Amino acid sequence: MKRMVGIALIAVGVIGIVWGGITYVKDRDTVDLGLAEVTVTEHDSVPIPPIASAIALIAGSVLLFTGRRQTA
Repeated sequence: MKRMVGIALIAVGVIGIVWGGITYVKDRDTVDLGLAEVTVTEHDSVPIPPIASAIALIAGSVLLFTGRRQTA
């Protein structure tokens, strides 16, 4: 479980550092005009601050590497 959370945090950290956030597209309204269908799409983004990206990257690395140790 720690490894999966660690990998997810590393992925979020890398995305935040490289792209500055996560962008997604959602369909707002669809109108059926008989022969044609009109759809309005909206582009939204979730900005990730660089400091939060760095913290997520460090925390993910710590979880990933400490999760490998097993006590004897």
